[in-house]
Amino acid sequence: MLPILISLAFLALLDIHSVAATEPAALKSNDSPGLRLLEEIQTVITDLAESAKPSVVNLIPLSGPGRGLALSQERAPNAVASGSGIIIDPDGYIITNNHVIGDATEIEVRFSDKSKLIAQVVGKDLDTDLALLKVSADHPFPSARFGDSSAVRVGQWVLAVGSPFGLDRTVTLGVVSGIGRENINLSRYENFIQTDASINPGNSGGPLFNLRGEIIGINTAIINFAQGIGFAIPSNMAKQVIQQLLTQGRVTRGWLGVGIQPLTVELASKFGVKEGEGVLVNEVFERDPAAAAGIKPGDILTHIDGIMIDTPNRLSRVVAGLLPGSTAKVEIVRDQQRLVLDVSLRERPEQAVIASLPQPRAEVKLGFDVQNLTPGLADKFKLQESRGALISKVEPGSLAQSEGLHEGDLIKEVNRVDVGSVGEFSSAISKVRRGETILLRVLRETRAFYVVLKSTD
Repeated sequence: MLPILISLAFLALLDIHSVAATEPAALKSNDSPGLRLLEEIQTVITDLAESAKPSVVNLIPLSGPGRGLALSQERAPNAVASGSGIIIDPDGYIITNNHVIGDATEIEVRFSDKSKLIAQVVGKDLDTDLALLKVSADHPFPSARFGDSSAVRVGQWVLAVGSPFGLDRTVTLGVVSGIGRENINLSRYENFIQTDASINPGNSGGPLFNLRGEIIGINTAIINFAQGIGFAIPSNMAKQVIQQLLTQGRVTRGWLGVGIQPLTVELASKFGVKEGEGVLVNEVFERDPAAAAGIKPGDILTHIDGIMIDTPNRLSRVVAGLLPGSTAKVEIVRDQQRLVLDVSLRERPEQAVIASLPQPRAEVKLGFDVQNLTPGLADKFKLQESRGALISKVEPGSLAQSEGLHEGDLIKEVNRVDVGSVGEFSSAISKVRRGETILLRVLRETRAFYVVLKSTD
């Protein structure tokens, strides 16, 4: 869109010069169509900026308790705001990032009219980095409305509003440069909107608006080493969190009870599916919903309630968005057969394990030794097992080492066949031909995962 505008601007300038050469006195009354178009677009943006700014606030966490609605004496009057927020309700509810307020229970809020109030924390959610605040007054507050972030498209224009470097209510214009960004390692549940609208220190917690003045995201972070790359939490995710914070002061999430890992090319080939066609279940926790529904290690989980699951992050996010006690239809592939299971979800425990997987690296030579598991070795490596082939040594530089295996890992399966001893392990390995791949199910302490190795002489 911006290159189109530049072209329009160039055409407009050509028309202006043409008019100036022949009718200099009539320039305003005979503006070119190109210039009028640009001015109309400019008016939309400036009107949006003016209407949006009053709902954006600056936030300063207080180091000590506030005093009613008065400004705490522990805060300097010209202190720089640590972040931004957006008023989402005339009653004074404000949404921001959790990392903006930290452990503070009271936050100084600075409004566009220069007034200041003390906000209380309604609730926080570390997993999405969101927090909800509340201020009170005898008048309604200017507020903004939420838009539908599922309708956001790459290339559309957006406005980011906040206080970068302490510069109050700065407005920057840009485009959405990506959607569904994950693995940024900013929070547990990631589905970021990427934008080139400037998001700098102090913008965190502020809104990302579409051209209708609707909040489509909450600005969260930038990539320090890159220019023009910022991330915002989608408004639909924020609305889900806010609703729960309002009603119960905390966020509860659904829990399936599985360990998962990505479906690589090698794993997909071993399980007879396409790469990215779901995620691999490497562990099913006893007495949890998945186990009760009949899900097993080695199942490929492809859909939940009709939503495609192609990454572990997406699975975690989709399940977390479902309420405890609800029933989800989970589609799996088992032995190349598709099954649909009804799973009654429970509340996600505080210390939940989302996935367990050693990170693979470059392929090199295979090499490791195994020995029978003994009670002493089980105790040494914190294994709650009585049988299996224990890895006793991994060759430096071997494929096993590069795939993340190390001493103390317990091999439980070879090519989907259970192994409980060195003899059973050797028997299973003897059936593998030279050059074929080997699928191992490995237990490390209490976590399980799959690894694919290539056999060599």
